Amino acid sequence: MSNRFCSMLLIFILAFKAAPPAAAQRGEDGLADIIQAIRGISISGQWFLMYQRGDLDGEQFNEFGLKRGYITIKKRFSSLFAGRITPDISVDREGDGRGDLELRLKYCYLQYTLPDLPLLTHPYIEFGLVHRPWLDFEEHINNYRVQGTMYLERIGIMNSADYGLTLIALLGGSMDHADAGLYPGRYGSLALGIYNGGGYHAIEENAKKSFEGRLTIRPLPEFFPGLQFSYSWALGHGNTAAAPEWDFNALFLSAEHRRFVLTAMAFEGNGASSGTLLDASGRPVHQAGRSAFAEFYFVSRTLSLFGRIDHIRRGGGQRRRFIAGLSYHFLGQCKMLIDIDHEYSPGGDDIERTVAEFAVEVHY
Repeated sequence: MSNRFCSMLLIFILAFKAAPPAAAQRGEDGLADIIQAIRGISISGQWFLMYQRGDLDGEQFNEFGLKRGYITIKKRFSSLFAGRITPDISVDREGDGRGDLELRLKYCYLQYTLPDLPLLTHPYIEFGLVHRPWLDFEEHINNYRVQGTMYLERIGIMNSADYGLTLIALLGGSMDHADAGLYPGRYGSLALGIYNGGGYHAIEENAKKSFEGRLTIRPLPEFFPGLQFSYSWALGHGNTAAAPEWDFNALFLSAEHRRFVLTAMAFEGNGASSGTLLDASGRPVHQAGRSAFAEFYFVSRTLSLFGRIDHIRRGGGQRRRFIAGLSYHFLGQCKMLIDIDHEYSPGGDDIERTVAEFAVEVHY
């Protein structure tokens, strides 16, 4: 301990002792109020930084940039009530503010913990700008949001947050195992909700609502806790004045282990939550597709190889995407990666895109 620090500490103690009792009491009360105000608060951050070079339908691009930036503040008010607010920083790529960094909210909700039920354990409700049932679950298995959005979001079906209400619960109690994931229910987990439908960055354009859900089953909790089977669905109206119907059904298999992560999805649906995936007559476009992801760890989980294959058949056309890369993991949840992302239409003349990328995820 330095002499300067000791001197400052001594001065502070003498000044506090010399203060009048009333002033000292006010100081103690003020300090107690501050401690009470910050008790139960946690702050975390997540940023996706990148350098990309590639070809978009014959045109070259070469840029450094910010993909996304999040700062999350959570507050536990009591054993029953908690709150969260998460600003989302992104680059404006449209309109007069093109190129500016814009700040909007990704999450802003009040959370209320419910009592346990015979099968549903640790249930809680989020109200406000909340998680939708599917993407938050998938993003904590395929941990590569830094590379890009998950399959259903990337093909334009939905995004991860919306204004509404979500009920989340574990099935059969909680597991204490590293492979149990974000929702460590012994037999799985459940999420149900009702939403505006347009997503967190859209104004509600009609009086309709979307109903969405996810059911996850963990069949071998003792022998293979990382193995899960999930079913996700949605039914509602797209976020336009015309309010076209939209729906989807998706089956998802995931396997998490200390040495690998594997996922596979099959999907079918009509339209999208935005209300914009329509044919020439204004009816929702039918679509079906599949996606698979794999990551393999080595060198004591410091390095990993990852890859992903997406396919979507929509209307009379189809698109495919191949992603492959190498990651270096450091400081807990932080990572650096290099990857190649190639998207094209088999046998078609649609836009073809190839991107080589270096990206960094800063997460604390």
